[in-house]
Amino acid sequence: MNPKSLLLSRPGAVEAAGPDAGVASHYGEPLREQRALANGSAVVDLSHRGVVTVSGPDRLSWLNTLSSQQLTQLPPGESTELLLLTVQGRIEFDARVVDDGGTTWLLVEGAESAPLAEWLNRMKFMLRVEVADVSAEWAVLGSTRPVEEWSALTVWEDPWPNVAPGGYSYSIITEDQHPGRERPWFEYLVPAAELEATVADRQLAGMWAAEALRIAAWRPRWGAETDDRTIPHELDLLRTAVHMSKGCYKGQETVARVHNLGHPPRRLVFLQLDGSQHTLPAAGSDVMAGDRKVGTVTSVSQHYEMGPVALAVIKRSVAPDETLTVLDGDEPYTAAQEVIVAPDAGQVVGRQTGFLRGTR
Repeated sequence: MNPKSLLLSRPGAVEAAGPDAGVASHYGEPLREQRALANGSAVVDLSHRGVVTVSGPDRLSWLNTLSSQQLTQLPPGESTELLLLTVQGRIEFDARVVDDGGTTWLLVEGAESAPLAEWLNRMKFMLRVEVADVSAEWAVLGSTRPVEEWSALTVWEDPWPNVAPGGYSYSIITEDQHPGRERPWFEYLVPAAELEATVADRQLAGMWAAEALRIAAWRPRWGAETDDRTIPHELDLLRTAVHMSKGCYKGQETVARVHNLGHPPRRLVFLQLDGSQHTLPAAGSDVMAGDRKVGTVTSVSQHYEMGPVALAVIKRSVAPDETLTVLDGDEPYTAAQEVIVAPDAGQVVGRQTGFLRGTR
């Protein structure tokens, strides 16, 4: 269970549940908070997140050999994302990465930090690296705009939705049209003991607001959009978290084979849900095409402008123009899908035409 944030003592705070337990779902006005977070006048408490540090002169070259990302020349202060995969290419860990010149900071979901630190420590061998789970010592604050007063803090800037160097877009739209453009995202590392003083009287938004903006930006989240079968292609994570031309790492063979010769079996979609019922389906609800189950809702929220929205992982074979139904128990919700991962994603070697965009 996540430790409770000190910011839950703020007026109106209602604690979130599930993986976001320990911080506020909202502070009494979730849609107003969401609008303030979107325009950059509010920040969100992410102190339930995990923080793992890797120090030592071999840290970047070592992480480079283990992960999907090219890290050997990562400049201090530059942000990136890495995946640690199984031999079958399935996502085991997903970390937000920033290096300060002496330490590499890995920002992860709270449930990831202890297993990730343990996994990394098993892989040290004789290299000059030190791994520590420092989640209890550090808090994280999120914002859609740079916070001038926090310029001295270490900050991770989300590369999404840019196609990073060595990355590959599985989307049917260009980068400048991607809805993620409307949600720049910054995560600041704050000493846990200084969390309240750092926030001071700045307006707070809860996880309800942060999740709604994330869903609208089509941004996948570990533990929500992922399961024990997920490969990066299904979530468009080749865009930011995989370098397609770097050296060998565990899972690379599957990544290359699906990309060059096959298609991912599932694809991430954005769902605009029927808002007339004034309720939301639960994450985990079935996605139906007629009477056939074709996928699962992975994240759902109420957006301050669009109403009820969701992300879902569905079978690749589902037609992009097919109207779907989300079934929560006996309660159906009509859902219009927007394509995130193209149905013809993968099998790109020799492609002469088509709308997938290659590496930078």
